[in-house]
Amino acid sequence: MRGYIQPGNTITLPAPYAVASGDGLLVGAIFGIATGSAAINAEVETLTEGVVELRKAPSQAWAVGARIYWDNAARLATTVVASNTLIGAATEPVAGGANDTIGRVRLNGSF
Repeated sequence: MRGYIQPGNTITLPAPYAVASGDGLLVGAIFGIATGSAAINAEVETLTEGVVELRKAPSQAWAVGARIYWDNAARLATTVVASNTLIGAATEPVAGGANDTIGRVRLNGSF
């Protein structure tokens, strides 16, 4: 097919801040997960689709199918809309305890 480049489920992006493998990052309207470590402004391979575990806001319960947003200031996944960016949906329930800080998210991959 003319014009086709790649599937796009992993793309190379400039790291907007220092990241480690598994960290979420937001570049403009593109959210993804770093597949390796990178310094600020260095290129990093970024996963944009699939189900991933992300650090989440503590003391926040998630239901299956809940919309999940990225809080770029705190660099956490959250259910709070505010000025955060929609990144996908929760795939498992998470309790709302202070120690419940990891959640599984199916990345949206599109807008």
